[in-house]
Amino acid sequence: MEKFVIEGGVPLSGTVRPAGNKNAALPALAAALLTEEPVTLRNVPRIRDVDAMVRLLEQLGASVEWIGANEVTVHAREIRETRVDPELAREIRASFLLAGPLLARYGRAVMPPPGGDVIGRRRLDPHLDAFRALGARVASGRFYELAAEGGLRPCDFFMDEPSVMATENALMAAALTPGTTVIHNAAAEPHVQDLARLLIQMGARVEGIGSNRLIVEGCRELGGADYTIGPDHIEIGSFIALAACTGGELRIKDTVPEDLRMVRIAFERLGCRIEFDGRDVVVPPNQRLRVKDDDGNAIAKIEDGPWPAFPADLTSIALAMATQADGLILIHEKMFENRLFFVDKLVSMGARVIVCDPHRAVVSGPSKLHGERLESPDIRAGMALLIAALCADGTSEIGNIRQIDRGYERIDERLRSLGARIERVGRPEEPLTTGARRGADLTSL
Repeated sequence: MEKFVIEGGVPLSGTVRPAGNKNAALPALAAALLTEEPVTLRNVPRIRDVDAMVRLLEQLGASVEWIGANEVTVHAREIRETRVDPELAREIRASFLLAGPLLARYGRAVMPPPGGDVIGRRRLDPHLDAFRALGARVASGRFYELAAEGGLRPCDFFMDEPSVMATENALMAAALTPGTTVIHNAAAEPHVQDLARLLIQMGARVEGIGSNRLIVEGCRELGGADYTIGPDHIEIGSFIALAACTGGELRIKDTVPEDLRMVRIAFERLGCRIEFDGRDVVVPPNQRLRVKDDDGNAIAKIEDGPWPAFPADLTSIALAMATQADGLILIHEKMFENRLFFVDKLVSMGARVIVCDPHRAVVSGPSKLHGERLESPDIRAGMALLIAALCADGTSEIGNIRQIDRGYERIDERLRSLGARIERVGRPEEPLTTGARRGADLTSL
């Protein structure tokens, strides 16, 4: 098994370009099933979750060709299967995004329970409710059997929670359903917006992008597309934290500043200064992180929520960053009850954190961290541990780095380019084979 060996205490400085948004690339790949014409996606991150989605598409009968380092063409002209492979599906949560396209185009889909990070209960009810509203029959058992023999019908429905993936499934199904579908209480994250823009390029009409009310004018047939995935605002936030915690000076190229407004507010609460130079983010060097108390000398708080609130995927990152900030702050993870269970690993490194309950932790900083042997429990906790290891004294080892590789492209190589002392050692797991067989060679990245 591979692991990272990290020597901490070195400022990370230089220039980095963010990868494409993983959570936009996955639904975009699924959307290729909506048409018999080729769909080309650019700025696709080469990560394990993308590799898993590509293998799922190939299992269904789509042809996939990597035409560049981060460019892929999916051609779903002849889909031979509407039953998703359970072994492949358990690798990623996003496997369930295949349900909407299969149901809309073929009138049926058999979906196994999806996999993904174990960060708390993640309901499928909003997906199933959306399919029912669109006229599908849903039978639940070991598998979810979806059927719409006469085709889906447009509707006006209200989601009981602004679930990102359920909104994406509803969007894709509605795009291939002639007529007007209105989705209320929809998610509005940047990756949902990316999917909506891709569907527009394929021929659907989508109004309300970026809001919680989406109006979709669906088509009987959708066409191909050539679409560029936007930058990953979660990765950008992760790099900001890496630079701030290690005292380095970092320029992050070609971001979308509008997607970083709440990130900037939350990180400034920890004393982190962030500057914008056009579309670039600049983190000034030698920052002294200090918690900004709320008015009345009250304890400050960072809490996540649906967009445009602070992203839940950055909660672990903010907590790691708080260990290096002078002061006391409450981290409130409202959305996932297992997200904070990695905190004991930071405590073992010397962090002063009290976990109040599954959703809340109080951090008292700054803490002088020391190297430790650690295991990465999920993607974002893995990055939080990387941040802690890079600003700690001594050597740290992080195991189960497959989890980090699921969400961050070549993270060790990119960190070394910024001055980090990090090595990947041990026996490699199975390589990212998709695309190494044809098209771009991963070793050339």
